[in-house]
Amino acid sequence: MTVYNLGSINIDHTYRLPHLPAPGETIASDSLVTGLGGKGANQSIAIARGGGVVEHIGRVGPEGGWTVDRLKADGVEVAHVLTGDGPTGHAIIAVDAAAENAIILFPGANRRIDAAQVKAALDTAQPGDWLLLQNETSCGVEAARLARARGLRVCYCAAPFDSGAVRDILPFADLLSVNAVEEAQLIADLPGQALSGVDRLVTHGARGAVYQGAERVEVPAFTVDPVDTTGAGDTFLGFALAGLDRGAPVADALRRASAAAAIQVTRPGAAEAIPTGAEVDAFLAVRG
Repeated sequence: MTVYNLGSINIDHTYRLPHLPAPGETIASDSLVTGLGGKGANQSIAIARGGGVVEHIGRVGPEGGWTVDRLKADGVEVAHVLTGDGPTGHAIIAVDAAAENAIILFPGANRRIDAAQVKAALDTAQPGDWLLLQNETSCGVEAARLARARGLRVCYCAAPFDSGAVRDILPFADLLSVNAVEEAQLIADLPGQALSGVDRLVTHGARGAVYQGAERVEVPAFTVDPVDTTGAGDTFLGFALAGLDRGAPVADALRRASAAAAIQVTRPGAAEAIPTGAEVDAFLAVRG
């Protein structure tokens, strides 16, 4: 099957710092790396490297052509990524010596995706395919509604968390992906019945992840020495969805996703740090 990912494409500017700046503090950066990022782009690359087939639906500005080339080079289908006016989305990422980060996000062209673009992309979809969504683009509700009408399964990554967006999209979702903080916000903001009938995949950082559906599956995180945690959740979700789309048991899909995220955090950067499927399988052969 195919995963259609209505996802953000960003240019990441990552600064390495001795510590994250306090309010009013000016601090010199040790280094700067510019690369491809955005939750959507990261997840598309993770799906492709995890062995899945993924069609990215997105938008960039005139200076963002190289980001589309990067996606294509990683095996992501990019026929539905358009170029328009206005700058490509970008992120300013500060990473400290303990691998913790703080991020400033400018949505840019990600918020210029329109319903006609989404419809044209999903016209090629088949029942049983997946639509993947995050909260970093426009047209999420329209895409989810159209996908459900066409018989697609909808995976909703409710990040960055927005309770209004969750209320609108959740009725169309089959799988909800959140981290532990986002889950707590979700439970506080929404009545319990809003979550009925929706499988949940909840990541807990170094404590692993839990899948709550017809069965409850817990998978521990692998112990590694992190360098940069940026994009770890995207890597986990991309590999997990690639496995689920291939029909792998939930426990197997999550175990492979946990290994992928473990490798990813030992490398600097976001998209460029995502491991290949072969690297993940080699890791699992050693770590079990």
